[in-house]
Amino acid sequence: MMHIIINILSVFCLLTGLIFFIGGAVGIMRMPDFYSRLHPAGKLDTLGIFTMVAGLVIYNFHHLSLGVVLLSIKMFLIVFFVFLASPTATHSIVDAGMRAGLRPWTKKKEKE
Repeated sequence: MMHIIINILSVFCLLTGLIFFIGGAVGIMRMPDFYSRLHPAGKLDTLGIFTMVAGLVIYNFHHLSLGVVLLSIKMFLIVFFVFLASPTATHSIVDAGMRAGLRPWTKKKEKE
């Protein structure tokens, strides 16, 4: 019974991460300019990584042992560093775009 619950939770987390990744990809394709495209790339990819790794950690608990716990801690450390690095990298890219003179997109007024 416990294995079924672990499988359901891990599949749910993996599918949720997949939805975040797909949403991020669609956002990158659909947004109008450079700065807007960075938003789904930074946010949804980070959430996708978190939920995917959470699903893998949950799946990893089929066989509970010290090695599994250490591996899970390592996986969450990777997620922690991604949570730190992704917004920082996105901010640096936006700053480089502003310094290069790239203007943000503005909605043009319709001719009346």
